[in-house]
Amino acid sequence: MFGIGAPLTFLLIFCILSAFAFEFINGFHDTANAVATVIYSNALKPGVAVLWSGIWNFIGVNIGGIAVAIGIVNLLPVEALTDSNIYHNLAMIMALIITAILWNLGTWYLGIPCSSSHTLIGSIAGVSIVYILLPGNHNITFNWGKVTDAGLSLLISPVIGFLLAVFFMYFLRKLVKNKTIFKEAPSKKAPPLWVRSILILTSTFVSFSHGSNDGQKGIGLMMIILISIVPMEFALDHSKHPVALRQNVEQMKILSSRIHAGDSENEVRMELENVTICLDSLNKRLSGIHSFDDMNRNGFVNTRKDILILSKQSRLLLADLEVNDVRAVTQDWFKAFSFQIKQIRTYTEYSPWWVILMISLALGLGTMIGWKRIVVTIGEKIGKSHLNYAQGATANLIAASTITVSSMMGLPVSTTHVLSSGVAGTMVSGLGLKNLQTKTLAAIGIAWLITIPVTMLLSGVLFMIFRLLIA
Repeated sequence: MFGIGAPLTFLLIFCILSAFAFEFINGFHDTANAVATVIYSNALKPGVAVLWSGIWNFIGVNIGGIAVAIGIVNLLPVEALTDSNIYHNLAMIMALIITAILWNLGTWYLGIPCSSSHTLIGSIAGVSIVYILLPGNHNITFNWGKVTDAGLSLLISPVIGFLLAVFFMYFLRKLVKNKTIFKEAPSKKAPPLWVRSILILTSTFVSFSHGSNDGQKGIGLMMIILISIVPMEFALDHSKHPVALRQNVEQMKILSSRIHAGDSENEVRMELENVTICLDSLNKRLSGIHSFDDMNRNGFVNTRKDILILSKQSRLLLADLEVNDVRAVTQDWFKAFSFQIKQIRTYTEYSPWWVILMISLALGLGTMIGWKRIVVTIGEKIGKSHLNYAQGATANLIAASTITVSSMMGLPVSTTHVLSSGVAGTMVSGLGLKNLQTKTLAAIGIAWLITIPVTMLLSGVLFMIFRLLIA
């Protein structure tokens, strides 16, 4: 397969199946976030609820885009993805996958709502830091900007979910005259039709948004595997043409030549010089290339690397140009330059259709099992009173809205923590902090705080061990 020989083909298939397993576990690990309220309120039978949730997770992955997936791929240093030694790449991939699967399974077994997003990002950060510390790699920089964005998104979103749930419940109590929705769900009886409809709709929204965000993390993991092991097939999008790429590069060179920064605009001149170096390098690599068949492995690896560096330097240049008033840099110039770099990025920011389909199947199938442990935690162990109709619908709506906004911004977010904090917010609203079970919240909070450092440490140690074994 892909001309890499039988041993590497076997390892590639093993890594792909491991990524499938990670997303499958993610499915049943996070199922409770979508189905807890409808099951607990008897709006749907458990079997129907998880099947319905699985279908909408599947749909969410397929139409949710890949912005979050690209963010996950770009967490790794460029050089780590394009190491000339494929076995080094395999050591990195196996370290982060094993770590992510072990932590997810452990927290699920203990019934602790834990974030698959924290787990994956911590695992990637761990192998990245170790890679940079290896001999000869000290000049490689870690993408702290992407990690900071992802980290802030994961840290802030539960707080937002909690506060929004408190306020939303407060206004519901003031505005809704029919108090049926504020009564604890009977143990056997289904809720009134209108209440049932709201619960099913909000649960569906959570399932869809979970697929559109968490599913992308599996896509990102799969792309890391494919780019690392078979870069000639997946480092660049083969559905596009290298001649068109060179034309985009030439257009950017023409646009760049119109910038004439003055002495007071040192930042602009420095960023412009960096962009020009990247454009020249890309232009040279693409010279004489009429088809991707003309490109060797190093060509794919280095072209991808040049595009990623060009994208970063272009963002910095545009940011500096917005601050400085530079001649010839008009609004039309900004639009033209931004369009060209966006076109160039499409050669690296993509995912094959079969990867998206495979991950959506894994998440959808995983959603249909393993839900019971965490449903009990969500429904009974966050608040001292059991979840009522209004609390369930509010937590669902807040969680789904937060996740949807994060997906649109290309940021990973923890469905688990957003919904758990939303449930906590509904419990506090009107009754105060005394209505929370501090033991459960402490367990969730500890998992929230330690997941990233623990997975960083574990993946980093495993990476070092695997590298030593294959050295």
